[in-house]
Amino acid sequence: MQTGTVILVILSAIAALAIVLFQYYFRSKRKGSLKAVLAALRFLALFCIFLLLINPKFTKNEYVLEKANLVLLLDNSSSLNRVEEKRQTEEILRNLLTNRAINENFRLSAHSFGKFLNNSDSLTNTEKVTNISKALATTNEIYGKTPTAVVLVTDGNQTLGEDYEFYGKNQQSPIYPMVLGDTTQYADISIDQLNTNKYAFLKNKFPIEIYISYQGTEPVSTLLTIALEGNTVYRERMNLTNTDNAKTVNTLLTANSVGVKEIKIKVSSLENERNSANNERTTAVEIIDEKTNIAIITEVLHPDIGALKKAIESNEQRSVVIKNPGTPIADLKEVDLFILYQPRRSFREILNYIKDKAAAKFTITGTKTDWDFLNSIQNSFTKSSYNQSEEVSPVLNSGFTIFDISGLSIEDFPPLNSYLGEILIPKSFETILDQKIKGVELNEPLLSVIGGDTEKEGVLFGENIWKWRAQSYRNEQNFKNFDDFLGKIIRYLSTREPKSRLSLDYQNTYQGINDASISATYFDEAFLFDNNANIMLSLKNRDSTFSRDIPMLLMNGYYKVDLSNLPAGVYNFTATVENENISKSGSFTMLDFDVEKQFFSSNYRKLERLAGGTGGSFYFPAETENLIGDLLKDPQFVPIQKSNQNVVSLVDFRILLAIIVSALTAEWFIRKYNGLI
Repeated sequence: MQTGTVILVILSAIAALAIVLFQYYFRSKRKGSLKAVLAALRFLALFCIFLLLINPKFTKNEYVLEKANLVLLLDNSSSLNRVEEKRQTEEILRNLLTNRAINENFRLSAHSFGKFLNNSDSLTNTEKVTNISKALATTNEIYGKTPTAVVLVTDGNQTLGEDYEFYGKNQQSPIYPMVLGDTTQYADISIDQLNTNKYAFLKNKFPIEIYISYQGTEPVSTLLTIALEGNTVYRERMNLTNTDNAKTVNTLLTANSVGVKEIKIKVSSLENERNSANNERTTAVEIIDEKTNIAIITEVLHPDIGALKKAIESNEQRSVVIKNPGTPIADLKEVDLFILYQPRRSFREILNYIKDKAAAKFTITGTKTDWDFLNSIQNSFTKSSYNQSEEVSPVLNSGFTIFDISGLSIEDFPPLNSYLGEILIPKSFETILDQKIKGVELNEPLLSVIGGDTEKEGVLFGENIWKWRAQSYRNEQNFKNFDDFLGKIIRYLSTREPKSRLSLDYQNTYQGINDASISATYFDEAFLFDNNANIMLSLKNRDSTFSRDIPMLLMNGYYKVDLSNLPAGVYNFTATVENENISKSGSFTMLDFDVEKQFFSSNYRKLERLAGGTGGSFYFPAETENLIGDLLKDPQFVPIQKSNQNVVSLVDFRILLAIIVSALTAEWFIRKYNGLI
């Protein structure tokens, strides 16, 4: 407490005493003990009032020892499932956690990781992928604001995510890799990558591309075989050396029958090869005998045409041809869906043909559309065009129910060009996207689907849809968001099946390294999404050795079940809505592929470069004591003692108020009782 404050407190006591002496002893002639009691109460009240006004404070110092973080990241992937690696990991973890000096100088925390960083150090070594860069990025987000040392216990073989060697440049904390596994480089031949289509068409040939690599010093010879449904359909003998150590094989296979076909690729093992798991790869192709033929009818050159063709043909089941309105009708007999791009009067014959055939169509309008002609030749929609061009932004209609659009993201989608005008759709329709101009929602459709089960059409009131596909790539580094969305529109328009309250979304084949899941959307009788449904998935493999009933979990606008932990095999499933006579069935193939088994030796050189790039050091399991010594000697991790000054009031004002009220109340009652008032 400062000297000035002490003097004020003393003066307050003197002032309170002087006032009491004046009131009870100078002015009053009454004697006895009662006067002393009243004077004491008056003095206490006055002194507390003065203290409340002065508010005396004192400074309190608190000392805190701030330690650096020591984060242990433990690789939990199946590539470290061998006994020796497990023993090494447990020993490293035990030595660090039980070291007294480490605990005195660091705040320790341990996490395991595979695909993601886990909030636990328990190891099962069952993770199917290793994402080291994701683990480092998450660690950086959590601990990056305080001094931190990261001990990375791994074999250095990453199977998913950004290259961690280059990500290390963004790391704020030094990384100390502890290398597990065998560092000896053995002679090894492997199938590094396998590319093929998901679908092929009956009686057609489909391509397959195989990348083979060799690590070793001596020349070797190996035999490549490709088996389709167990029958060998391709053989090739290849010679590899330490300089000519990679081969690419391209061949075509014939689709002879419908169904999901398993393809097994194998290269013969080398003599005394330690790791033969990477000598085989399995994939699957679905052979189909149907193909959707789509014709884009246009007489204008526009980037939208190329974007539509690319997006639609991203699904191998669809074929797109570009025709002008003058194309003979005989050449369009096999078309399943017509996309009419900015119709003009030259479209009259084709529009009449579509009307007579009751074919599905998707109309895209824009600044070159002849609205007088289009309004007169069809009755699905009309527009009172003012011939004034405007930029129209999309607004997603979350209440759309015809098919699932929950995965659609229109973030940062640029506006389309369209003419202003009132739109009238006399038929039944649902809007996918509404219009917004200069931030104002117009309650006018931008993209809608019209009609029912037997006659369907779609309409987009704007051009420059190619910009949406480009923005989709900018957002996610791929076109999947836009292509999948357009694919759902094409599938709906080209399908004549009745609208179903239950729809399923799944793939026919899943690689072991991918997320396997089945999604479902379910609508009530009014075709509104029902978020109170109980949907059960009954799953059984073809051999009847596996059977399980799994409830589908409600997500954001759809139901989903995760199947990523299923063993390899062919599975049949049925999704059933409880208390409703509604179900749907399907099948898929889970391929037997564990990418972690492709590695036998540790990638210690890459870990060494990571350590050097972040200011850390590189160690082997036998050098744990060296790691501990280096951490304790590093000046940036020395604990820092910090002091915090807290200015605290000498007496709580609530206590002073309580004393003042109590003293004055007691004085008043005593005076009242004794007839002094």
